[in-house]
Amino acid sequence: MSSPSQQQLIYYLQSDLGVSEKAIDLALRLQQPLQGPIHILLWQYGLIDIEQLGKAIEWWVNEREDVTSRG
Repeated sequence: MSSPSQQQLIYYLQSDLGVSEKAIDLALRLQQPLQGPIHILLWQYGLIDIEQLGKAIEWWVNEREDVTSRG
């Protein structure tokens, strides 16, 4: 099961960047043995482009800053 922040990232990838459910499912299956962040795995396997990766990283950084500032 994914963490709340990963679930939020998945929602962002699908709703804002248009990443397909199949691509997300593949990345989640690959994530277990490789232990990489889902957005990096999507990019490594050509499931998102470099612009989408940049946006996902920017979202991820902002989310981490929000969590840190909240407590």
